[in-house]
Amino acid sequence: MTGERILVVDDEANIVDLARLYLEREGFRVEAASDGAQALERIREQQPDLVVLDIMLPEVDGFEVCRRVRAESDLPIIMLTARDDDVDKIVGLELGADDYMTKPFNPRELVARVKAILRRAERAPRREERALQVGDVLVDPARREVTVAGEPVTLRTKEFDLLYAFAQNPGIVLSRERLLSLVWGFDYYGQSRTVDVHVAHLRKRLAGSREVHIETVTGVGYKLVV
Repeated sequence: MTGERILVVDDEANIVDLARLYLEREGFRVEAASDGAQALERIREQQPDLVVLDIMLPEVDGFEVCRRVRAESDLPIIMLTARDDDVDKIVGLELGADDYMTKPFNPRELVARVKAILRRAERAPRREERALQVGDVLVDPARREVTVAGEPVTLRTKEFDLLYAFAQNPGIVLSRERLLSLVWGFDYYGQSRTVDVHVAHLRKRLAGSREVHIETVTGVGYKLVV
């Protein structure tokens, strides 16, 4: 039994019931909310370990719920979208969601993603994870702090983890699949767009550096260049 509390937010009862069935089989405790306002209330009161969040919700939509949560915490969020295009997915990732799935989804894949994200979120920095200086960028995993050209820069959780992965491998090309494994903790359950969106955000955070940038290697991935 894992015991972690998962909040499933969806106004479709069959979706909630399906998610609950498979997550509880794996030992998770599942709570539910049917609209955005209720979701925000549940998050404040119950402090879940992860939220499965539909986008199309009554009262307050999933984008706004994600925005409000991200303003206060790094609570892991998996967003659900009924649309098969990239628009909802990109917006969700830009707001700070950890992952997304398109409905209808495979409930076993949902469980796998929940487990992977929780493993990554709960993993404490290992002793060998020392501060790294790459050019004029300093990355300190123990303090979760970054300075660029001597100035502190605030990064979201996944942005920090992504930068640390690059800093550990300066000049080495890292494929999107490898970055998904290193940063998100699973082997390509997500899609490459997840990496692309977070790299775009990270480039903005590194804009103050005169010595370091992230280079796109066409058809392969990215590398940190000094």
